Amino acid sequence: MKNYKTGDIVKGKVTGIEDYGIFVLVDQNTTGLIHISEISDGFVRNVEDYATIGDIISAEVIAYDEINDKLKLSIKKNECKDNVNKLNPIKETKSGFNTLSKSLDIWISQKQAEMFKK
Repeated sequence: MKNYKTGDIVKGKVTGIEDYGIFVLVDQNTTGLIHISEISDGFVRNVEDYATIGDIISAEVIAYDEINDKLKLSIKKNECKDNVNKLNPIKETKSGFNTLSKSLDIWISQKQAEMFKK
């Protein structure tokens, strides 16, 4: 049995994903949970946007249950952000914001028409 301390940075393999968090196998006897609230400072709509089963991720130990060898983990901290945000960055297309600007006049006209009907 290995002892873990609050603040330790550990690496582990993602073994499960649930709506409420990510399960990580840290060593042969120790598993951990990264609760959805410990994934990001922002709103996490879908846990699967941040990890997939089989990923190796770094996490900070925020609590350790020695009796059951269970860790409470966090990847919100800067030291662990390298494995967070698997989301694809927004890329500008060739048309850029032209699609939006073309639709804007139509949307304004529709809204004005709705207002005059009242």
